[in-house]
Amino acid sequence: QYDRVCCMVSQYTGRPLPALGPTPLLTPSLELDMTPFSRKFEQEDVGNCPTDHMVPLPFMPENSHFPANPLILEEEKSVALQLAVSSMDELVKMAHTGEPLWVRSTDTAKLFLNLEEYNRMFSWSGNLKQNAAEFRIEATKDTAVVIMNSITLVDAFLDANKWMELFPSIISRAKTLQVVHSEVSGHASGSLHLMYAELQVLSPLVATREAHFFRYCQHNAEEGTWAIVDFPLDEFQNNFPLSFPYYKRRPSGCVIQDMPNGYSRVTWIEHSEVEDAPLNPVFAGLVSSGASFGARRWLAVLQRQCERLASLMARNISDLGVIPSPEARKSLMNLAQRMIRTFCLNISTCYGQSWTALSDSADDTVRITTRKVTEPGQPNGLILSAVSTTWLPHNHNQIFDFLRDEKRRAQLEVLSNGNSLHEVAHIANGSHPGNCISLLRINVASNSSQSLELVLQESCSDESGSMVVYATIDVDAIQMAMNGEDPSCIPLLPLGFVIHPMNHHHQSSKESKDDEDGIIKTEIDAEPGSLLTVGIQVLASTIPSAKLNLSSVTAVNHHLRNITQQIGALLGSS
Repeated sequence: QYDRVCCMVSQYTGRPLPALGPTPLLTPSLELDMTPFSRKFEQEDVGNCPTDHMVPLPFMPENSHFPANPLILEEEKSVALQLAVSSMDELVKMAHTGEPLWVRSTDTAKLFLNLEEYNRMFSWSGNLKQNAAEFRIEATKDTAVVIMNSITLVDAFLDANKWMELFPSIISRAKTLQVVHSEVSGHASGSLHLMYAELQVLSPLVATREAHFFRYCQHNAEEGTWAIVDFPLDEFQNNFPLSFPYYKRRPSGCVIQDMPNGYSRVTWIEHSEVEDAPLNPVFAGLVSSGASFGARRWLAVLQRQCERLASLMARNISDLGVIPSPEARKSLMNLAQRMIRTFCLNISTCYGQSWTALSDSADDTVRITTRKVTEPGQPNGLILSAVSTTWLPHNHNQIFDFLRDEKRRAQLEVLSNGNSLHEVAHIANGSHPGNCISLLRINVASNSSQSLELVLQESCSDESGSMVVYATIDVDAIQMAMNGEDPSCIPLLPLGFVIHPMNHHHQSSKESKDDEDGIIKTEIDAEPGSLLTVGIQVLASTIPSAKLNLSSVTAVNHHLRNITQQIGALLGSS
């Protein structure tokens, strides 16, 4: 009740109220409760370690991070519009051109840019050739059909908040800094926005990519298409800080063709200059191949999120189960969306969040961090997060099916703690059977003193990877959400799994029988597999200023390794 009052007061006053102090009913202990059904450690005095390394992570970006005043002057706008037109021409031409500009990879079937042909076609791209030795070029293209019309898509791309909602696993933060140009009629065509965005991979082992860029929109009535192009601030770069590691969005974006029944065919192009910052070997192949930030990932997430939005807006749902109304269903879906976004933010390097390695070994992927949380939406106090990534010799769909099934996941002793789960509500939000939201009841032992709690779970899968995220939530909070009350006050501390398809490449020596000289040829074999990232969060203390001790870190590290080992063992045995 106190948390709910704090939330309401802070919404009206803009100032958070202090959290409740330690309750005298809890005895200090170094035994950490690591089950997903517990949201705090049973300890209030968590040691005497210094807190210098602790970095507060706000749930949403602070406005002070972004420039407050318009950065493109009136006399500069004509230059920006000229650049917009030339960049749009480049994007449309690249979207409509096939080989030899685009070359298809033989092993992944992805389309990659032929840089020599690109430099020949676009004479103004000379600086790309000059920077080739210093920076790496990433350029990919893909096409897909999505269940959303072009007008709705364009509206989402021109609204930074809607854009983030469409891509919660890719965009950690975005903001429109200035509307440089808009048509008098208010029509989207011809709009030119100055924007900022931070892009992420769901792991602390990969640095985020930050960029300031222009976004220009154009409608071609004759062809029935819309095009959105992002292009760099080359002529205005002195006004903006360079990102680290270096990242520049060259003309990138999408061409949207309306189709019958409210669908759209989207051709997506991602083209950028990037600096190869030091990268953990686990993710090196995924990032260098373009899979982490490439066109295929953007389109795969867009397809899935458009299906989710179609489910969110559906009104003719016949079987709601225990969900009392379509409005309650929508509220539960919005709560799950916030849970997904919170999880994505809290396991990446966004907002400048720093992570600590527990070992000097390059093979050790465990990273930990702490956050002091005083804002509504998450439990207030000191939160300890731990993430690790492991390569497993299993197809990502196989791992996904195992982790999203609450009955099979109960085999993981380190997660279930002897309790089983029973699904009481189910919301399908995509064509893939695994894309759904579940409300699960925790079946505790009859002699347990644990109060009745529920688990909110969302699982989603697409061509770029899969994710299973869940959080413990009490019955009163679910009832509040279903009754139409504002669910933003409900504290969520999600944990979950992210699965990236990634084959493991290794050398093998084979003797060629066709060669008369019997020469030994070295071949590169690809073993099918996936990267599994496990992210857990625990409330270390209800006091945000508390300090973390070594025993807490050791316990979390041990728990994380046990989860990964048990998953590998159970998948291997099946």
